[in-house]
Amino acid sequence: MEDKTVLTAEDVKALQPLYAAVISALKEVYDPEIPVNIYDLGLIYELTINKEHEVSILMTFTAPNCPMADQVLKEVQEGVEAVPGVTKCTIELTFEPVWDRSMLSEEARVELGLDYEEDDYGKLED
Repeated sequence: MEDKTVLTAEDVKALQPLYAAVISALKEVYDPEIPVNIYDLGLIYELTINKEHEVSILMTFTAPNCPMADQVLKEVQEGVEAVPGVTKCTIELTFEPVWDRSMLSEEARVELGLDYEEDDYGKLED
């Protein structure tokens, strides 16, 4: 019997445009204190899409006590669910591992003026 939860190579190929569209939606959500989107900040730890086009996101914040957490989560939820083809979005928040600036994309490093020789494990400060 075939496992309906396991994606085949054909499923993965078919989901690539949807995956790209979800990433584009995530790049429209910005951290309220840092002028970089949450995707390039490295706040998205896991992004999965199943055959039913349900999106699951495991994400974090730069600090556990982020005062704008509810607003950012709402923007992620609404942005992803607005992507044509997405049927549902589930977000799980985690603080393991703790975010640090080694998780920044190269685009975020350039935007923030950070050099790779700097301490990659320090916290990003305002």
